[in-house]
Amino acid sequence: MKVNVKKLVDNAHLPTYGSQYSAGADLYAAEGAEVPAGETRFIHTGIAMELPIGMVGLVYARSGLSCKQDLAPANKVGVIDCDYRGEVMVALHNHGKETRTVTAGDRIAQLVIAPYYVAEFAEASELSDTVRGEGGFGSTGSK
Repeated sequence: MKVNVKKLVDNAHLPTYGSQYSAGADLYAAEGAEVPAGETRFIHTGIAMELPIGMVGLVYARSGLSCKQDLAPANKVGVIDCDYRGEVMVALHNHGKETRTVTAGDRIAQLVIAPYYVAEFAEASELSDTVRGEGGFGSTGSK
């Protein structure tokens, strides 16, 4: 699948895959920033992209960055719709106790491109019965 990517600044990096079978492509910071403990900063990637119709870009944390540096997307999973043409930015939240520094060129998140369905929502007065029923928030576990 071809995804057109436009560099908005000269030092921007196109997303790259770390290995042949990586599901997520690394997104890179286009500029440096400090992320104080307990705060969130929008990190510019310096790129915009044209995702194919029917595809969505899902922005996830990089495991190394989140586990070693306490930095992860504030919204847990970012969503890039296929009709969005603006700059891809990552809202990084610092879950740690000390300020972290992001440097231009750092890998800050990973992008997974996936197909999606558009649902037709229909109001209904009744829903079909299931074994689970209305049980939620841990209701299927043994304890």
